[in-house]
Amino acid sequence: MFATTVVGFTIVVGRVTDEVIIPGLDNPGSISGRGIWVAMAVIAVVGLIRGLSVMVRRFFNFMGAMLTQRTWRRSIVDRYLDVPLDFFRTRPAGELLAHADADIEAASSMLMPLAFAVTVVVLVVLAVVSLLLVHPLFALIALFLFPTLARINQIYTRAVEAPAARVQAMVGEVSAVAHESLEGVLVVKTLGRESDEVKRLMEVSELLRSERLKVGAIRGRFEPILFALPGLGVLVLLLVGVWLVGRGAVTVGEVVQAMTLFGILWLPVQILGFLFQEMPRSVVAMDRIDSVLSVESECHPDPDRVLVAVPTSVGVLIEGVSFAYPHGPVVLDKLSLQISPGEVVALVGATGCGKSTLVSLMSGMMPPDCGRIAIGGVDVSGLGPDGVARLTAPVLQETFMFADTLRSNLILDAEVSSDEVDRVLKLVAADRFVAELPDGPDTVLGERGVTLSGGQRQRLAIARALLRHPRLLMLDDATSAVDPVVEAAILENLRAHRGRTLVVVAHRLATIRLADRVLFMHGGRIAAEGSHEELLSVPGYLALARAYEEAMG
Repeated sequence: MFATTVVGFTIVVGRVTDEVIIPGLDNPGSISGRGIWVAMAVIAVVGLIRGLSVMVRRFFNFMGAMLTQRTWRRSIVDRYLDVPLDFFRTRPAGELLAHADADIEAASSMLMPLAFAVTVVVLVVLAVVSLLLVHPLFALIALFLFPTLARINQIYTRAVEAPAARVQAMVGEVSAVAHESLEGVLVVKTLGRESDEVKRLMEVSELLRSERLKVGAIRGRFEPILFALPGLGVLVLLLVGVWLVGRGAVTVGEVVQAMTLFGILWLPVQILGFLFQEMPRSVVAMDRIDSVLSVESECHPDPDRVLVAVPTSVGVLIEGVSFAYPHGPVVLDKLSLQISPGEVVALVGATGCGKSTLVSLMSGMMPPDCGRIAIGGVDVSGLGPDGVARLTAPVLQETFMFADTLRSNLILDAEVSSDEVDRVLKLVAADRFVAELPDGPDTVLGERGVTLSGGQRQRLAIARALLRHPRLLMLDDATSAVDPVVEAAILENLRAHRGRTLVVVAHRLATIRLADRVLFMHGGRIAAEGSHEELLSVPGYLALARAYEEAMG
């Protein structure tokens, strides 16, 4: 519709010039007022139709681009939620943010000009036909001009592709450095690294600036040519038109029609050039998005169907489990153990022996390289992330709190009564300090819970885990910032409410003595097991216990 009205508008302008304007200039009395009004009305109607077609085209182009962005963003976020934990270990947060923001913006930047480019092709065809009907020389000028523009655009695209790819990659690097500096603001401030971080950000920003200047230099060479050629085409058309009018081959109106058509085609050709300009950057961004979408998601079986076979009190069976992080040494080496339902087990060992890795494997955060882990008689791999999350609750040393109310951080949108929240807060010895907060459980916490102490955040993290009623609770050094007396009270309370299986990564003798069984890990395996007193006969465990005792003394 747009292409038809554009060509139709130029034809109307040409006819009005020949039948109204030129006769009116030669003989003012020969044209009636009615004829002038009719000519004006025809131009207005055709112009109105053309304007409406532009509005409709832009509306659908814009909606198409925005809906595509929404679809891509949802796909990226869904994939972030579904991919294994290893995916996040190998990619900085800044790069992930760049995928969901800058890459999607860049990838979709060519959608609107791409849709218009189809219109431009139709418009050029109709224009050439229209010019051919006026005079073959006019069509010849168009047939020379537009392929020349297309060829220059092609050369420009090839020249700018590599620098544009480097720019898009550098955007992710700048985002990563900025995010890392803001995320580690406490370390930056306490160690006085402000100038170092500014320097680091300036270095990557300078690299981005350098690459963008290269792209700008290429644009500076090509864009003046792309903008000037249509104007030169109009000039040549005018010279040829004057010559043809002098020979009587065409009328003045037909020359005006051809020049108007060239003038209107100027903007579409520029948009076509913008399409070629954005194409390399969009292709690179789309490749980066595809690299995320191509990552295989974790299996998500129906948890309701799988959990039917799991008993209320679960045990844990680990058979021949081995695990190594990418490009790292073996952390767990054919480890095997069995934990009885309702048992309280303490994992003890030197730093790097695999305690936290074992907790991560039991909680389904990552799969073992080989071997089998079963909870309640069902393989963790068959439970899927949702099933494991409903059975287990790991509480890590590093706790995270959202910038929301304390209550919202505990219940996480679940239907939990206030009495249940109060009961669990007492269980983890957090009821007193929560009551002293300005609004109690409804107090809004700072980002990441910075308004609370480390020990308070850890107690709330345990409370949050307990509110999910897990059958297997794992505390991975989750009370390291808690006072030993308070820690003992928490663990005593947890022992008093038997039924759930409890695994504790312990570094305090008081905690170790509370366990039904102590597992001493060394070299990625269970080197010894038994009560604390029984394990004192093991030299490695004895040395570790003495070190713990000296640290507390």
